[in-house]
Amino acid sequence: MFYYEIDQDLKLKPLEIHYADELYSLTNNNRAYLREWLPWVDATRSSEDTKVFIQTTLKQFAENKGFHAGIFYKGELAGCIGLHGIDWNNKKTTIGYWLGTDYQGSGIITLSCRAIIDHAIHNLKLNRVEIRAAEYNLKSRAIPERLGFVNEGKVRQEEWLYDHYVDHVIYGMLADDWK
Repeated sequence: MFYYEIDQDLKLKPLEIHYADELYSLTNNNRAYLREWLPWVDATRSSEDTKVFIQTTLKQFAENKGFHAGIFYKGELAGCIGLHGIDWNNKKTTIGYWLGTDYQGSGIITLSCRAIIDHAIHNLKLNRVEIRAAEYNLKSRAIPERLGFVNEGKVRQEEWLYDHYVDHVIYGMLADDWK
C-alpha cells in the first residue's frame, strides 16, 4: 500500500474501511464548499456511501489501476488525493485531490501533490501526470501552476456539474521535466 510521510505533521495513508465515518464527516461538514466543484458530493449521503467508495478504491489499488489516499494533517483526516487511474500502456495518470476548508492555505495540497508526483514518476515509472481542473476553480488550478505543470489547453464542457457543464483546463507534467 502507498504510504508517504511528508513531514512530522503531514502524511498520506491509504484509505481503509475504518476511515469511513471520519471521511464521511469531513465530506458532510464541507458539503457546500465541495459541491461547487465536485460532482460526487450529492451522492455521498451516509457513511455507508463512503464505505462503498473506499472499497472501490481498495479494488482499484489491488488491480494496480491507481489509488486514493487520505491526507492526514496533525493526525486528522484533512482531505483526499489519488491517482484516478493509471494507463500503463501509455505510462500516464491523472491526479485528483480535495481538502476540507479548515486545512486550506498552508500548502498541504501542494506538498501532497509533490509526493504523489514523485511516487508516480520515480516509483511507478510513469511518463506523464495530468491535473485537470474546472476553468474557474482558481484554487485548484493554482496547484499545478505552482508545481510547474504546463497548461496544455481547455476541454470544453468536460464535466456535468449538477445542473451545468464546466470546461476543464488540462495541466501536464512529463517525467523529463520533473525535478
